Amino acid sequence: MAEATKADRATVVLVHGAFADASSWNGVITRVLAKGVPVMAPANPLRGIAADSAYMAAVFAQVDGPVIAVGHSYGGAVITNAATEAKNVVGLVYVAAFAPDERETLGVASAASKDSILNSALVPRQYPGPDGKSATEFYIDPAKARDAFARDLSDEQAALIAATQRPIAEAAFSEPNGPPAWKGLPSWAVVATADNAAGTDVVRSMAERAGATVTELDGSHVIMVSQPEAVTDGQPH
Repeated sequence: MAEATKADRATVVLVHGAFADASSWNGVITRVLAKGVPVMAPANPLRGIAADSAYMAAVFAQVDGPVIAVGHSYGGAVITNAATEAKNVVGLVYVAAFAPDERETLGVASAASKDSILNSALVPRQYPGPDGKSATEFYIDPAKARDAFARDLSDEQAALIAATQRPIAEAAFSEPNGPPAWKGLPSWAVVATADNAAGTDVVRSMAERAGATVTELDGSHVIMVSQPEAVTDGQPH
């Protein structure tokens, strides 16, 4: 991420992924602020590719000056779509994140992973959709949260993640993605070598396809929580 933030006056906008909130970036935020770089971490609605991308594009567009968009996990798909609409985004950073191509769905991409075990840990629940009809969202089974999502955190940290998780709508996995911003913007990627959620294999493959400058770190899907300094600086410590 350090190289990406060299853009003059760029604001770093950190977009969290599924089952998380903006506090997942706290360790990174502290370090980015210490470098004198403006940073914000808005809430990602987690209601679907189209809705979330439109929301985040509006967030980006209202930042004064250039933006470095950083996405974790599902947040990578959101920035990939949103940065196509927000013309002030000058770079993309993917942290254990999806970087989908046009018409791809995350459900198909994640199902192809040999490293991910997240699907077997998901619990479906119902909620009232925008049309008033019942819709499906997913949680992680708390008993499986550490192995599937946060293996390199302490038992206490993993339990907190399980207890405070935010559900993600099924539409996030089934809606097709639009034209990817990485085709026209420089990108960087942090690949966690023990990512059992998005899947190290899928994350690495997408990052390479996007032409991203890749840094590999030994850690779980929540690498920005377990190794915030390495994620911020773009190198192991």
